Amino acid sequence: MTQSQVRISIVDKNRTEGMKHEVKGAVKEVTGKVTGNHAKEAAGNIEKNAGKVQKEVGKAADKARDTDRHH
Repeated sequence: MTQSQVRISIVDKNRTEGMKHEVKGAVKEVTGKVTGNHAKEAAGNIEKNAGKVQKEVGKAADKARDTDRHH
């Protein structure tokens, strides 16, 4: 395994879960828009934005872990 492969496999769980929620929320949001279901659209928007936040938390954790390893 190369160093980059190892690094990719050690991505913080928040980062991957955040991406999943971001995509799932975007799909809900579009579905709500297309069907005129404002509640689903709003719920999708909330989930998408929560996913973005969770993904950023994961990125910060990855960065902190990587910084800690190099010091």
